[in-house]
Amino acid sequence: MELVTQVLAGERRALARLISSIENDGPTARQALAALYPHTGRAHIVGITGAPGTGKSTLVNEMAKALRRRGQTVGIVAVDPSSPFSGGALLGDRVRMRDLAGDAGIFIRSMATRGSLGGLALATADVVKALDAAGFDVVLVETVGVGQAEVDVARTAHTVLVIEAPGLGDEVQAMKAGLMEIADVLVVNKADRPGAENTARALEVSLDLGRSHNENGWRPPVVKTIALDGTGVEELLDVAAAHRAYLRESGQWAARERRRVQSDLLRMLEQALLARLIERVGEAALESWVERVAARQADPYAAVEALLQEGRG
Repeated sequence: MELVTQVLAGERRALARLISSIENDGPTARQALAALYPHTGRAHIVGITGAPGTGKSTLVNEMAKALRRRGQTVGIVAVDPSSPFSGGALLGDRVRMRDLAGDAGIFIRSMATRGSLGGLALATADVVKALDAAGFDVVLVETVGVGQAEVDVARTAHTVLVIEAPGLGDEVQAMKAGLMEIADVLVVNKADRPGAENTARALEVSLDLGRSHNENGWRPPVVKTIALDGTGVEELLDVAAAHRAYLRESGQWAARERRRVQSDLLRMLEQALLARLIERVGEAALESWVERVAARQADPYAAVEALLQEGRG
């Protein structure tokens, strides 16, 4: 398949075409991903999440530039909230990352969540695979920062950075949003602002209270950065690299990879089984049950059971 050969050769246009096909769930994408799959598993996938306003995109921008200075190639997947009108990505990240354009060692793709929960577009995991197979050393996945459902990023990434910033009206947004459980590295960005020390201290205290990370031997470090001028970014990259080394040495890398594969398989099974069921019962039958449940003439449990029975018939 020519597209696969071109992607493996690092041709950017071919990669862009493949990603568009993935987003549209085209048959070409599935064939290409199947052929590319043996070439995946080499990239370090780093998830970046946190509340809106913490400066995630600016930080990703600086991380990418610093990685390039280290001679590493970088793929960036920026998951944008969908435009409520067009369903497309709002592309704010592309605007902010304009100074990365033109570097052959960086590939940026904005994706729309299209209403899917968890801050990750359903196709994100497949796009990450494409970037991995294309030979990028590090893939940065920046999520929309919508709160607790961000745990989805933990299933896609090897290393999860949770970004915090002082002065957002809450001492520590990450704790409130339930993001502490997925953090491998905690980042206090905008560290030149008043309250940065208090924010860092609150994160340290919360880590001491929740000892779950200590059980597997890794305690998430708290790193302070100022993304606007690049302060602390090199240290952040060192910490992310140290986490990757820890995963490799401890055997956690294989465990996370297995978890990622399981998550992928379940997601694909859900999609395939749902598509098959709808094909068997028909859109009309589904709509009929929607109307009956909405009118309180039937309950959703009975509707699901009936649809499953029809699907088996």
